[in-house]
Amino acid sequence: MPRVSEEHLERRRQQILDAARACFIRKGVHETSMQDIFTESGLSAGAVYRYFKSKNEIIEAITCAVIGDLHLFLGDLVNRDPVLPLDEVVVRMARTMVAMSGPDGTVRLAPQAWALAMYEPDLRGYVRDNITNLRAHLITYVRRCAEAGLLPPDTDAEAAGRTLFGILPGFLLQLLITEDVDPEQLRLGVRTVINSGLLAQRDDTVPQA
Repeated sequence: MPRVSEEHLERRRQQILDAARACFIRKGVHETSMQDIFTESGLSAGAVYRYFKSKNEIIEAITCAVIGDLHLFLGDLVNRDPVLPLDEVVVRMARTMVAMSGPDGTVRLAPQAWALAMYEPDLRGYVRDNITNLRAHLITYVRRCAEAGLLPPDTDAEAAGRTLFGILPGFLLQLLITEDVDPEQLRLGVRTVINSGLLAQRDDTVPQA
């Protein structure tokens, strides 16, 4: 009997999350109220609050599954042997983001969560931790590249990993808003920058502002 009860509770929880996701995608996270979620789910306020104390907790729960999938995917990608070339890591990550960005794709909620995190302290901490954890995978990747001789041994892995992470939100924003970018363009762009003379320019030749 307890097992049936647990399964029922999990189904009810998922019912709430599905309803909230539908509202967030249709109306936007900021404009969605708890009343909207009650109506969409067909549940009472008391039933919803039994599982989630606030809208922020619902946002965290929805993004948790998405971030978890991205963690697993990126972690596997950067730890493969032999070490994958940078353009391959980038294009595979971009393809995954495209696959998760359809009309009902939860990755579409990411920019909204970033915006809310600017002024919601609880959500800010959650988003910050997820960014830090995802970024750590790319720092690990840079370290592995240096160990494999693909980068100089004194490469600043922290700086390089943080810079590489910056590519992903930029790609997502273009994918969702300008809708004029795709993974192969990103691959080409990475190759172009790597192979260009821009990277051969010494610091003392760069004009000072």
